[in-house]
Amino acid sequence: MDKSWMSMNRLSREYEDGVESFIQFALQSAKDSSKILCPCVKCGNIYTKDVFVVRAHLCSYGIDLTYQTWVFHGEKSIPSNQVNKKDNTLGGIPHEDKEDPIDMVRDAYETYQDNPNQFMKLLEDAEKPLYPGHKKFTKLSAIVKLYNLKAKYGWSDVSFNDLLDLLREMLPDGNELPTSLYYAKKSLGTLGMSYEKFHACPNDCILYRNMWENYDQCPTCGLSRWKKIGKGDKLNVGVPAKVLWYFPPIPRFLRMFRNKEIAKELTWHADKRRDDGYLRHPADSPAWKLVDKEWPGFASETRSLRLALSADGINPHGQMSSSYSCWPVLIVTYNLPPWLCMKRKFMMLTLLISGPKQPGNDIDVYLSPLIDDLKKLWDIGIEAYDAYRKESFLLKAVLLWTINDFPAYGNLSGCTVHGYLACPICGEKTYSTMLEHSRKIVYTGHRRFLPVHHPYRRQKKAFDGRQEFGTTPVPLTGHEVHEKVQNINCEWGKKDKNKLNYDVGEPHRKRKAKRKSTAPKESQKDERKTCWKKKSIFFDLPYWERLHVRHVLDVMHIEKNVCESVIGTLLNISGKTKDGKAARLDLFKMGVRTELAPKEVGDRTYLPAACYTLSKEEKRHVCKSLHGMKVPIGYSSNVTSLVNMKDLKLVGMKSHDCHTLMQHLLPVAIRGVLPKHVRYTITRLCFFFNAICEKVIDVSKLDAIQRDIVTTLCLLEKQFPPSFFDIMIHLVVHLVQEVELCGPVWYRWMYPFERYMKILKGYVRNRNRPEGCIAECYIAEEAVEFCADYLSHVHTIGIRSSSLQTSQTKPLSSPENQMISETEWEQAHRYVLNNDLEIDPYIE
Repeated sequence: MDKSWMSMNRLSREYEDGVESFIQFALQSAKDSSKILCPCVKCGNIYTKDVFVVRAHLCSYGIDLTYQTWVFHGEKSIPSNQVNKKDNTLGGIPHEDKEDPIDMVRDAYETYQDNPNQFMKLLEDAEKPLYPGHKKFTKLSAIVKLYNLKAKYGWSDVSFNDLLDLLREMLPDGNELPTSLYYAKKSLGTLGMSYEKFHACPNDCILYRNMWENYDQCPTCGLSRWKKIGKGDKLNVGVPAKVLWYFPPIPRFLRMFRNKEIAKELTWHADKRRDDGYLRHPADSPAWKLVDKEWPGFASETRSLRLALSADGINPHGQMSSSYSCWPVLIVTYNLPPWLCMKRKFMMLTLLISGPKQPGNDIDVYLSPLIDDLKKLWDIGIEAYDAYRKESFLLKAVLLWTINDFPAYGNLSGCTVHGYLACPICGEKTYSTMLEHSRKIVYTGHRRFLPVHHPYRRQKKAFDGRQEFGTTPVPLTGHEVHEKVQNINCEWGKKDKNKLNYDVGEPHRKRKAKRKSTAPKESQKDERKTCWKKKSIFFDLPYWERLHVRHVLDVMHIEKNVCESVIGTLLNISGKTKDGKAARLDLFKMGVRTELAPKEVGDRTYLPAACYTLSKEEKRHVCKSLHGMKVPIGYSSNVTSLVNMKDLKLVGMKSHDCHTLMQHLLPVAIRGVLPKHVRYTITRLCFFFNAICEKVIDVSKLDAIQRDIVTTLCLLEKQFPPSFFDIMIHLVVHLVQEVELCGPVWYRWMYPFERYMKILKGYVRNRNRPEGCIAECYIAEEAVEFCADYLSHVHTIGIRSSSLQTSQTKPLSSPENQMISETEWEQAHRYVLNNDLEIDPYIE
């Protein structure tokens, strides 16, 4: 283009025509049709202005004469041999197809404008070559690519510092590589988002924000806001006793839409989702469609976000003996396609609650900043720019549900998860009883979920000695729950444990005995008339009480606990088995299966063999079967390492080990070692978990699956002792209903969140400041993820490339050719014809 007008008189006709031609050229590549960066002498391509303001600035102040290559307005950079060395341009560094650090810096600044000086420093690093004469890498792109490798492969800080020292020695003199990780993080931190720190009361009473922002002392418990020095009462003013780290989600949502590819995928649920009646995605579920029906204005904008929240405690020190617990709160976006929405790149850390104590029931105090932003995203919305459609729109968001393990479920929902009313679905209609000898509350009575005329309802001796005429409990709606918790007065903060209800002169031994005597008794059951302990802060969201499901049950932990109970009882593993002398005495007291009552033989107690009891030889058969199993690489951990052949038990099982055992391996291992009816019941339980964990759910089969699991639980009541039925066994009966309302399980279990918790634990380098380490590393990695979309050969962390996927697929062993007879070929052919669903329509 002709740029001679830039040096002409601003009052001349040629200059005015040149300004108009420049504006028209800039609008062709502008993301917003009404705003562009202003290149006048005063603004210097830092501030984005309206077109009429840019025109006025260029006529009033003049254009920056050093701006000869309009890289900020769509003009491509030119090779170094065509650039005047005096020009302050891109430095003559040719870029590959994906190398665009200038756009990367500009988009980062447009999303989060807070420091123009940092922007100019970043722009300088994006233009400066790695060393004099180098034409491939700039200083900024080199830092990004190196840190990308560090985050991808989990390098330690010390190893990364040593690598930087080595590379500086290998590169020519005058190179711009940072001297340490500290300076590399300073550069990357300006590309990422920031975080806020709110001071908190050590007893979790308040956050020092809003009306308490200037307080120095907690108005509830009286503790000081500041940290004590040593063991005395002297305060270190300025150093908070406890901190909440808040990562605002709104600017992060805005940046997602600034990326063209991500903005395109954020409407996958409306543009490319397969809608054939099957449950493949939360968008297929009634919970999603309820939002569409109740709030059509929200649903009319396909870019409105549907979110899920997960909170769990982690020990950042990685030591089981340490009681330190900090709580990350994560958010995932369901608008994305299935292969992206639960990946590490799109898991957003929003809150980090400092330890050493877990917040427990007081977690609502720390959730208040996030709830305020969620209310803003629902009531008002935020103006956002869609880089894919090149238009601005009003961004809104809705939180569909929370995903937590069962203790955290109670903390977030405000209901009890232990005691007589521990089931949050059955609520006050929970069927529970206290076992006198086992000293535990159990949850049986699953015959209530059977059809009214089912024969099991009239059987007495096979169950608990009584007939069952109860009906299936109906879960409370959100409106009903809100009415029940509306008037509950809950005081936040940990109570002073030193103020106990006992006399000062009472001996310590008696005080201890008095506290032990508060264990629940059968007579106390009627005193608890409600299972609600607080009004959850999520009810502050205007839509919360109208949702079908507000908090979902975590299938991962339920399956793990069920697996441990089954295997522990079958193999009689100490500490895991649900059978024993106390369990048999409870059976005898109930008048059920009295032949299994313990018998005294001399000085020993003999337990008669039950239908689920395995002999030593049968235990060896089961353990040997599991010990010899071979599975493909990546299918599970090494099953052999879980089997202890000496003690005939399974040890060290993780959640995924229980997942594979429960769904695939256990039915194979127990073949031929149990009575047929017991083996049949356990296999039915395994098939149930396999059915609900499928990635594609046939809605027409859910009713049959629900009937099968109710029958299976009733069969377990007939065969296993009552002590087997803890709350985790009971929750199995409610899983099908949540699948029907919320969609496939793998969008709602804790596996991806637990994996991400491990990544957060790996960020800790300074054990005195674990939360600070996590916050700083998260910000740096967030910047690397942002930069990966602009630079070549920088792969997104946590999302496999196609080359990695194919390279990690290996067979069990080397292939061998084997000839089969004609008879074997005919048998295999008939087997395929009889078992292939595609052939069924052609067979009469």
